[in-house]
Amino acid sequence: MAARYELIADDLREGIISGAYPVGSQLPSEAELARRHGAARGTVRQAVAVLAAEGLVGSRQGARRIVLGAARSQSFAELHSFAQWARAGGHRFGGQVIEQRRRPASSAESARLGGGEVLEVLRLRTLEGEPVLVERTVYAAWVAPAVEALPGDCESVTQALYDAAGLVCAYGEHLIDAVAAGAQDARLLGVRRGSPLLRQRRTTTTHEGRPVESSDDRYRAGSVAFSIRNSIGANPLVRQAIDLRSASGEHMFES
Repeated sequence: MAARYELIADDLREGIISGAYPVGSQLPSEAELARRHGAARGTVRQAVAVLAAEGLVGSRQGARRIVLGAARSQSFAELHSFAQWARAGGHRFGGQVIEQRRRPASSAESARLGGGEVLEVLRLRTLEGEPVLVERTVYAAWVAPAVEALPGDCESVTQALYDAAGLVCAYGEHLIDAVAAGAQDARLLGVRRGSPLLRQRRTTTTHEGRPVESSDDRYRAGSVAFSIRNSIGANPLVRQAIDLRSASGEHMFES
């Protein structure tokens, strides 16, 4: 027999899928749901947490839960930016530069992007009005001026660079793991410090193999899922051991 919170989650999920709770609307309060289902508020909180983990509702603290829509997944079959993926899925999305600065490249960045100066950008991304992603991107020196010329609320940097200079990010290498939210991530994403975040580290290059950017992207739990199709003949997904002594990696700005 299903637990009470699972039955409540099923009822709410059905309401979201049927459109009774449209995308962008608020779920009823915990108190209202508790009265409706004859359950304790803690039980209702468990049910809503299930929907948040599935990406159906937002998990921002201090506010009633916002309906984000059906479960969202991003495929690695093609190389798409966050904005390109969101637009293709019909989602309402946005972005805002929080910090931006030029600085000398570190040794690791020099190996990935070439030596000299780099442009470091901290950007917050939203879906359906909810903060879901913190991007810490380092751009190679040759593309930095074009990025600096973009408005701070540019929805798609990838598309803007293509429109302005014909730049195409053709190849990407991705590493995916989980990290705990630091003070800055927690503040920007509206979660508790130490909350789990899905991290995607990527490096992209042009068709000619010229490095464009290296980024550390951190998604709020429950906001997206990544999908990968493979076969016995071709498997692009590789497991990689983590050195626990250096798992925190390099930090750009404060995390």
